[in-house]
Amino acid sequence: MAKFNWQGRAKDGSTQSGIIESANEATAKATLSAQGIKVTSVKKAKEAINISLPFLKTKIKTGDLVIFTKQFATMIDAGLPLVQCLEILADQQPNPAFKKVLSEVKNDVESGSTFAEALGKHPTVFDRLFVNLVAAGEVGGILDTILNRLANYIEKNMLLKKKVKGAMVYPASVMAVAVIVIAIILIWVIPVFQKMFSGAGKALPAPTVFVINLSEFVQSYFLLIVGAFIILLTLVKRFYASDRGKALFDKFFLKLPVIGPLIRKVAVAKFTRTLGTLISSGVPILEGLDVVARTAGNVVIEQAILKTRSSISEGRSISEPLAETKVFPSMVVQMISVGEATGALDQMLSKIADFYDQEVDDAVGALTSAIEPMLMVFLGGTIGGLVIAMYLPVFTMAGAVAGG
Repeated sequence: MAKFNWQGRAKDGSTQSGIIESANEATAKATLSAQGIKVTSVKKAKEAINISLPFLKTKIKTGDLVIFTKQFATMIDAGLPLVQCLEILADQQPNPAFKKVLSEVKNDVESGSTFAEALGKHPTVFDRLFVNLVAAGEVGGILDTILNRLANYIEKNMLLKKKVKGAMVYPASVMAVAVIVIAIILIWVIPVFQKMFSGAGKALPAPTVFVINLSEFVQSYFLLIVGAFIILLTLVKRFYASDRGKALFDKFFLKLPVIGPLIRKVAVAKFTRTLGTLISSGVPILEGLDVVARTAGNVVIEQAILKTRSSISEGRSISEPLAETKVFPSMVVQMISVGEATGALDQMLSKIADFYDQEVDDAVGALTSAIEPMLMVFLGGTIGGLVIAMYLPVFTMAGAVAGG
């Protein structure tokens, strides 16, 4: 597909221009004519040389998507045409990367694509859930309602991620600082003590000898240690990226104390909110489960959802196969069963999601409370041990002088 700059006149005689994406010039003219535009000029757009560095690229944040979705819903509800909404939002968008995406979506819609089809061409920005819900909204004529639901869903999902990330940032930061402090002590501080003790001519205590040997090892093989760590990290990352590696890691994480229950609660909150949003928007349950499985983020959870989907396609209810997977808590399964029986499954799923959002809050608090004392003990034990080991000879010498 190539891009063409065009100029023409609308039915009311007004001059219009724009960019259209089409297979060739003739197809571009035909598409514009079908839209009631009398084409006066169509020229192939010159492609600008685009030299981009990955670290300089502007990212499209979740917050940008939430604001766009809310604004779009308001404009559609006010009765503005779809293309005009996209044009206004693209012009007002401060994020260059998102502005480019919105302009391309607008051009695709002008070229005859549905809104959902145009969004589907940008999967890194608009995921499968977003596209499926928009498609359902277009078919049902409730696009503004769907967009409001989407904005609410994305916002709550974003808050959920922030809670979990917030719980991980503190221990990771403390560990990073601890490693740097220990490295400084071993590479620069210990050698000063070593020179001081070498002139004393006395045997050093075993802990002091061990710390000095450790310091010499780190100094001699520092680059090798750093290189080995980077290689190990890269290998682990690649293994995790593979299907087998992700499955093993995900199973391991779910079995961990404190962290495992937190991961499970996050997964339940995400599963119920996503499926509830899809069902309330008119997406068939089988299609909804397929979308939810792909966005689960954990292989164990994903497999459980896909098994449930397979059972439902054979005529079973959703609660029975969910219970058989033994991944979801019994309370969740029972509430889903009640939702099915009363015909209010989407509302029940929303209530479960709200409940587990609070559960995640509590689990994050418990995790932070459990990690803090462990970190303090580790830091105090490690750094304090190094300091005491180096001062043992000083205490020994002071004792000898006092005894003499």
